[in-house]
Amino acid sequence: MTQTAPEKLIDSFGRVHDNLRISVTDRCNIRCFYCMPEDNPEFMQREEILTFEEIERFVRVVARLGVRKIRLTGGEPLVRRNLATLIEKLLAVPEIRDLALTTNGILLPEQAAELHAAGLRRINIHLDTLDAGRFKLITRRDGFEKVLEGIFLCKRLGFNPIKINSVAARGYVEEDIVPLGHFAREHGVEVRFIEFMPLDADNRWERDKVVFAQEIIDKLSSEIMPLVPVPDQDPRAPASEFMFEDGVGRIGIIASVSRPFCMSCNRIRLTSDGKIRNCLFAIDEFDVKGIMRSGGSDEEIAEVVRRAVGAKWEGHEINTARFIKPPRPMYAIGG
Repeated sequence: MTQTAPEKLIDSFGRVHDNLRISVTDRCNIRCFYCMPEDNPEFMQREEILTFEEIERFVRVVARLGVRKIRLTGGEPLVRRNLATLIEKLLAVPEIRDLALTTNGILLPEQAAELHAAGLRRINIHLDTLDAGRFKLITRRDGFEKVLEGIFLCKRLGFNPIKINSVAARGYVEEDIVPLGHFAREHGVEVRFIEFMPLDADNRWERDKVVFAQEIIDKLSSEIMPLVPVPDQDPRAPASEFMFEDGVGRIGIIASVSRPFCMSCNRIRLTSDGKIRNCLFAIDEFDVKGIMRSGGSDEEIAEVVRRAVGAKWEGHEINTARFIKPPRPMYAIGG
């Protein structure tokens, strides 16, 4: 008996989409300048946010369409109550092979053990600096020691890999590039530098405020030791991965501005209020919450997902005059 090949989400450029990022909340407990306004951010009403049951239903639908990897984001996902319950639900979906979490780490000392017990193993922790003063300047809140405590607790619990995300914004990160490189070598974590992107709520972004990938690579190579590409990298991953020449310490570079990777993108996004975005910089969104809350079928949800993927553009065009900043800032999209 001939078996039907499993469905794949393929856009008009031939890109296969098997990676879903889910924002579970737009709320956050810090106020990083490249993401949120310092005061009075406009958060969604709680009834607008998808329930865990709705998120699980959506995942079961897209899993049948070929999605295999999930990343939970926010806002800050750990401010969403009982997140470990959602993790257990999603890991129980048979087709899902990989689940990861991105967090600012402040609540990890209280929650890391519960997350690990729920089955989470892959975690990205945001830390732009190893200096407490600069941490407060960037985040406009306290919490530096909590983040470090959370990183080391995750190491003891056995999370693997642990990746540290740092936004490369000029005037803030230059002094921390080399210390973070040493941190990667000393503690067995991968530090990922992310070029500052035009998604900030305060509209501070300018191209000359980006610390570009090559500058980071050159600085680490000259002040620690040469970086060499990691062999057998996933060509669809957002980061280019390097290791130091002696094999100790890994560095990732997400060069969305200077080296766009749009043509290998395999990701779609679900916002916390139930909209599908086919690109981080998308202008258009596709509503699935309305379908779920009006009694729509799983096939109706699937059809909207297919339509969203089919409408995906070639790339974000940051480096052209055609670029239009999306109407949502980063915290409302999902990291």
